[in-house]
Amino acid sequence: MEYSSSPEDSGIELFKEPKDYYAPEKPATFVHYTTQNGEVFNLRLVGHSPLWGHLLWNAGQVVAKYVEVNSVELVQGKSVLELGAGAGLPSLVCALYGAKVVVVTDYPENDLISNLRHNIETASDAVPKTNIEAEGFLWGNPTDVLMTDERGTKDGFDLLILADILFNHSEHEKLLSTVRSTLKNNQDASALVFFTPYRPWLLEKDLHFFEIAKSAGMVVNKLFEHVMDKVMFPEDPGDEVLRRTVFAYEVKWPRY
Repeated sequence: MEYSSSPEDSGIELFKEPKDYYAPEKPATFVHYTTQNGEVFNLRLVGHSPLWGHLLWNAGQVVAKYVEVNSVELVQGKSVLELGAGAGLPSLVCALYGAKVVVVTDYPENDLISNLRHNIETASDAVPKTNIEAEGFLWGNPTDVLMTDERGTKDGFDLLILADILFNHSEHEKLLSTVRSTLKNNQDASALVFFTPYRPWLLEKDLHFFEIAKSAGMVVNKLFEHVMDKVMFPEDPGDEVLRRTVFAYEVKWPRY
């Protein structure tokens, strides 16, 4: 009896993945944002991210507009920290409108942070490059990497931005810890916390962040609600109006 010595017959390639077994990586995409003074940001989004950095979220757009309208009070000459920034739109707007220093952060994953740095360099020629930088940061970790003498942020930041990051309910305690550690301890400092309940049935869990903030002695003020023209995920279940609504809150230190 004769036996074939080919790899196929001998089973050598039995566990070799077929060609095209792995889906190709998705390419980066680009979106545009136009400020009220006509400046156009060309923002690059990572092709795909399990951390959702591949989308320009509704709350990020709304908080960017809010910062523009209130830039004299909130931004000019102030220090700004953004957490879970994605493409970094609100931070770029803050830099454009005269912030003294802007630190834009997201999960310390190479593609996310590299993309933030790319947007800082290329999104708009009008954005000063000397007052904004990107850092990887895990909520709840020591904040000395963010609060430095060199930046003038040793005592904290005047403005924090948290846009569409409350959906991660298990991280609320760590997120609040970072807010309390980095928000400058004075009456003018504030954290803007904007979010959309993309899963409306979990709205109470989203709002629980504000309950634990109050329990920790922080002051929580609801600023407004803004209904977007369309939903981000048309095929998702749940109340469509809620899925189009951005809830805007402010968290501050109490007055003594």
